[in-house]
Amino acid sequence: MRFKDFILTEIATGPHYLVAGHPIGHSLSPVMHQLALEHHGLSGQYCAVDVEPADLSSFISWLNRDQLKGANITIPYKQEFLQVVDRLDRSAERIGAMNTVVKTETGLVGYNTDIEGFLKPLEPYLDELQGESAIVFGTGGASRAVKYALWQSGIENIVHVSRNPGRFSIDHATDLGQDTVYCNYHNWQGYAKKSVILINCTPLGMEPDKDTSPVRPEEAGLLKNKICYDLVYNPLKTQFLKLASDYGAETIGGLEMFIGQGNRAFELWTGKRFPENNVREVLLNRLT
Repeated sequence: MRFKDFILTEIATGPHYLVAGHPIGHSLSPVMHQLALEHHGLSGQYCAVDVEPADLSSFISWLNRDQLKGANITIPYKQEFLQVVDRLDRSAERIGAMNTVVKTETGLVGYNTDIEGFLKPLEPYLDELQGESAIVFGTGGASRAVKYALWQSGIENIVHVSRNPGRFSIDHATDLGQDTVYCNYHNWQGYAKKSVILINCTPLGMEPDKDTSPVRPEEAGLLKNKICYDLVYNPLKTQFLKLASDYGAETIGGLEMFIGQGNRAFELWTGKRFPENNVREVLLNRLT
């Protein structure tokens, strides 16, 4: 629903939570957050709103409405909203991207819950990551959280694959303890042998363009015996993960990260956690 249409609905007059992005039609955030609100007997509706650039200032003003209890921020606004909140959590400040707005008595606070969400499915692989190298496809807001999380997991070297690597003469997440290289989609292959994990932080493979991938079929042999992680959760098994599976890679889909980041945001707003098993079951039913 467009934000300009949402503000005219009855939902907007009562307690509500929003996820804002452009476009936003793919989001399943309302499904899991509404389930959690009802599970805990909390009042409020959670809605996805498409905030077009022309309506951004109106949405920013809406954040201060008493009826709004919290908000998630997604593509393409994770960096833009750094200047909107009154204060940033330390990790969001260091990363340079945020995805959650929390309302407090002293103003709006920006958090990045993608870090916790990303790390949870990696727990079985932490020993394999210590001191190793990673390849990250994409250089947007999600990749910034992934870089920070990889540093926390023990990765020492990161190769960022970008369509425009020349833009990054100065690293976008400084002093995180890692060596960082920027390259393009024509020369990342030279770094594959030394990397233990490859992460897709781009929208490639997301519905409706589910046949796309950051790795071309003729490059898929480079994924052999690697850990391949896709932040996309719809579809559950992206083209990137299919190629990885064909070559015996360990694959991690985006669903667990999606649940994990939402769980943390919900806790920041309400002090309560998701009923994770219920949320997972409902989402899996929606995605299969």
